Amino acid sequence: MTHVLNMPVFVFAFSFLLMWLSARFGAAVLRRRLGLDGEVREHFGVIVAATLTLLGLIMGFSFSMAIGRYDQRKNYEEEEANAIGTEHLRADLLPAADAAKVRALLRQYLDERILFYTTRDAGRIREIDTRTAQLQAELWSAVRGPASADPTPVAAVVVSGMNDVLNSQGYTQAAWWNRIPVASWLLMIAIAVCSNVLLGWGARDVKPEAALLTVLPLILAISFLLIADIDSPRGGAIHVRPQNLQTLVDSLRSP
Repeated sequence: MTHVLNMPVFVFAFSFLLMWLSARFGAAVLRRRLGLDGEVREHFGVIVAATLTLLGLIMGFSFSMAIGRYDQRKNYEEEEANAIGTEHLRADLLPAADAAKVRALLRQYLDERILFYTTRDAGRIREIDTRTAQLQAELWSAVRGPASADPTPVAAVVVSGMNDVLNSQGYTQAAWWNRIPVASWLLMIAIAVCSNVLLGWGARDVKPEAALLTVLPLILAISFLLIADIDSPRGGAIHVRPQNLQTLVDSLRSP
C-alpha cells in the first residue's frame, strides 16, 4: 500500500474510478430499489450534507498532515546544510593534515546528501544510503583520532559539530519515513465511497443530475492526488529541492 501511495497519478486514477463506480452504484441500484420521496428525501439530504462535511474535515486534516511533513523535510534539509557548513569551518581548528581530510570527506558527504534528495530510483537510493553510512564512519573516525590524541575544549567543539552533522542526517531520514498512516488513507477512502453512494442514491433520474455524479468523484480524486503528491517524498511532482545543500556546494567550490 505504501508503494502505491508513492505513485500519485495511480492514486488519482484509482480513486476517481472507485468514487465514480460508487456514485453509479447508488444511482443504478439503491435509487431503484429504495426510492426516496417526500419527507424521507428531506431527512436524507441532511445525512448527505453531514457526511460530505465530515469527509471535507477529514481530508482537510490529511492535507494539513501532508503539508506539515513536507515542511519538516524542508526544514531538515536546511539544518543539514547548516550543520555541514559549520563543521567545514570548524575543521580549521584541527591540525592541517586532519583538517584537509575532514574537509575532503565532508565534500564527498555533501554530494551524497544532494543525491539523496534528487534520486528517484530505489536501487540507487540503497547505494546512496550505503555510501552515506561509510562516509559517516570515516568522518567520525577523522575527528575522533585528533580529539583522543589532544582532548582539548577546541577538539570538543569539532567533535560536537560532527555529531550535529550525523544527527541531522538521521532526523532527515526519519522525516522522509514519516508519512500519513495507511489506516488514515483507508478510512478517508471509505468515507468518500459512502459519500458518493449516498450522492448517487439521492440523485433524481434526470440527465443534468446524472452528469453531476461525475463532478464529486473528480474533485475527490484531484484532492487525493494533491495529498498523495505532497506526502510522497520521491513520487509525483512536488519535491523538496536541496537548494541549501547545493548553495553550500557552490560556496565551497568558489575561490
